[in-house]
Formats: sequence, structure tokens, C-alpha cells
Amino acid sequence: MTLFLVYLCIMNIITFVEMGYDKGQAKKGERRVPEKRLFWFAALGGAIGGWLGMKVFRHKTKHTSFVVGMPLLVAFNCIVVIVIAMYM
Repeated sequence: MTLFLVYLCIMNIITFVEMGYDKGQAKKGERRVPEKRLFWFAALGGAIGGWLGMKVFRHKTKHTSFVVGMPLLVAFNCIVVIVIAMYM
């Protein structure tokens, strides 16, 4: 279980950092992080980091796919954690 929690923390940190990096790239008009990558990181356990990144960096807040998708992925991540915790 400890290894799983470490994995979740790492995924959330990575997703948060990616959101911040993408925001910085957007401001500079340079090459961006693909939205698909941001969603994959969130789906693989980093949804809370992605959602916090949206709030902290004020990034992707006008994209319906993110405004709806990130909270849904947070719920999905929570369900997965609960299911895994029940079987450990």
C-alpha cells in the first residue's frame, strides 16, 4: 500500500508540474504539452494534481473538456483508490 501511495504522490506532482510548464509555454508562445498527455497523467493517478494545476496556474479553465474532465478523473481516481484499498 505504501508503494501505491508513493506512486499516487509522484503522479500528482508530475501532473501539477506539467500543467505549470504548459501554462509557461503558452505565455511564451512556444511548443505546448499535448492535452492528451495531461489527461493520461491525470487518468493514471494524477487527477488531483491536474485539477490543482488548473486552479493554481489558472490554466485550461475555459476548456470544457478540462473543466468537466478533471473532476471526473478525480472521482475515477478516488474510486480506484477505494477499490485497491479494499483488496489490500
